[in-house]
Amino acid sequence: MGRIVINLDVVMAQRKIALKDLADAIGITNANLSILKTGKAKAIRFSTLEKLCEILECQPGDIIAYEEDEQ
Repeated sequence: MGRIVINLDVVMAQRKIALKDLADAIGITNANLSILKTGKAKAIRFSTLEKLCEILECQPGDIIAYEEDEQ
């Protein structure tokens, strides 16, 4: 069984954008963005994903990936 991996921290580093600045730009709290960034979120709204992609100028697949578990 695989898992969903969040690569938001990588994309943020590539774009040189701080958590607070990104949270302000997409209209969510620093705490909620931090939960998403660390992969602890159980869900993400498509509207939030759209805003992330717009601000970070990326595709959803740049932020979210599926990885197979090693066996």
